[in-house]
Amino acid sequence: MSEPMLKVELSDDVATLTMNRPDKRNAMCDELLAAIDGFFSNPPKETKAVVITGTAGHFCSGLDLSEHVARDAEGTMRHSRGWHQVMDRIQFSGLPVVSALFGAVIGGGLEMAAATHVRVADTTAFFQLPEGRRGIFVGGGASVRVGRILGADRMTEMMLTGRRYDAAEGLALGLAHYTVEEGAALARAQELARRIASNAPLSNYIMIQALARIEDMSKADGLFTESLCAAITQTSPDAVEGLAAFLEKRNPTFR
Repeated sequence: MSEPMLKVELSDDVATLTMNRPDKRNAMCDELLAAIDGFFSNPPKETKAVVITGTAGHFCSGLDLSEHVARDAEGTMRHSRGWHQVMDRIQFSGLPVVSALFGAVIGGGLEMAAATHVRVADTTAFFQLPEGRRGIFVGGGASVRVGRILGADRMTEMMLTGRRYDAAEGLALGLAHYTVEEGAALARAQELARRIASNAPLSNYIMIQALARIEDMSKADGLFTESLCAAITQTSPDAVEGLAAFLEKRNPTFR
């Protein structure tokens, strides 16, 4: 029996999702995308954080062009919007998502990584948006998510030239938040996921939902939204427990 394209392993309250198409450098096909969407649409109830990674030396080499289906303009638009829906689900499901990056983080793979909240890259990781060299344009959200990390000027250059950034360059640019030695990305990502899972679930949820949206707001609207988020979290039972734990010099026990 063949192995699933997406392996899901649950350890306590951290779920690890492993994209499993080793012969394709984990290139994204509709079946794999649907499996990822399925997990984030209905994660196990005990899950408090997620790690997403690849296998066989690569995170994800982007869209599987060997399975490319000829579509008209409407079909292409709808397919792109389907990608957007899945990437939004990763970013806004309410679960903190840590990506463990190594090898190819290309095209759609970079779009997926940019939808995660914490990115750990080992020294083999490289980042690329080669769509411009193939006569196409990004369609999975890179123009927004990667563009906000790099800025439009640098992303334009990256796409026009097909430039490839290594792990150290990716760290400096914000494509990764941490770099580790070769082979250590998954362990570090799981360590960070466990730490994040120990936070109060409500404050994690609010951070995930609010901060990216505040970026879209005017200064005044953002500050008002911040006050609402502070009011919700600081009056919660978890806030009471967090303060008590601080005063009693112990670790908090959240819900």
